[in-house]
Amino acid sequence: MHIRKHDRQAFYAGCQFVDIEDQANEHALPLLIMYPTYKEEKVDKMGPYTISAAQDAPLSDGLFPLVIISHGDGSTPLAYRTIAQFLARNGFIVGIPQHPFNNRENNTLSGTIDNLKNRPTHIRTVIDWFLKEDSFSPSIKSNNISLIGHSMGGYTALAVAGGVPTSFPSESPDQKPYCLSVGHDKRVQSLILLAPATGWFRERGALEDVNIPILMITGEKDTITPSFHGEFVLNGVPDAKKVQHIAVKNGGHFSFLSPFPDFMKSPTFLPSQDPEGFNRKKFHKDLQNTILNFLLRFF
Repeated sequence: MHIRKHDRQAFYAGCQFVDIEDQANEHALPLLIMYPTYKEEKVDKMGPYTISAAQDAPLSDGLFPLVIISHGDGSTPLAYRTIAQFLARNGFIVGIPQHPFNNRENNTLSGTIDNLKNRPTHIRTVIDWFLKEDSFSPSIKSNNISLIGHSMGGYTALAVAGGVPTSFPSESPDQKPYCLSVGHDKRVQSLILLAPATGWFRERGALEDVNIPILMITGEKDTITPSFHGEFVLNGVPDAKKVQHIAVKNGGHFSFLSPFPDFMKSPTFLPSQDPEGFNRKKFHKDLQNTILNFLLRFF
């Protein structure tokens, strides 16, 4: 299948919600899937959001790349719905797991070693599921999988791609840092890091096995993962030439989340807020195309 860069829309976006079994942790792993379909989209409510998609539609014929999106600390897959929809319309199968115990509904493992270990396992579990699931596996280009990670999802993507994290003292009961073994999934061949949280890779050599192309996009006015987080990546990977770094002028940490409907925008709801004068809707049009053009280099 040939995906043309300048197609306005090659497909409609199909959408499914499934619960997959996470055998390592013995609980369900909720998964939002968006994918190419020939069935026309309809406007539907998804939680508090309205989105155009073909619910439970059949997957189009063809071979498609697989992209997994890892959400931020205490967030939700729906916060990345417009990026997933855009990629699905352009010929990508996209899976967004809801990280158990580190999401908007239940965030009890935030700031713990268990969370640092669990998150990369969730991503491997999702990739395994896609490559075994009869309705998707025959249609996936399984030799070149991409990860997109925002904030804590950036940590997750780097860990899956070979990064060796070291916990912070506050994350363990005995107040000691630990070097963690989280496993390297070599099926992942490119990363997109959006305002990544990278402090767990502060030790020398922590990213020396992350030797794949990376698109890293950071916000100039990000106060949650400021510029030194990007420097850990640029200075830590073995070949900085493989990192395409874009610093978004006036961009904030939450600017990478899909635009919120007006009724959700409030100074008390920080994910809805951007630095003064920043146009999130306009930015997302550019962001989606930047992500697509990066991914099309490999497929």
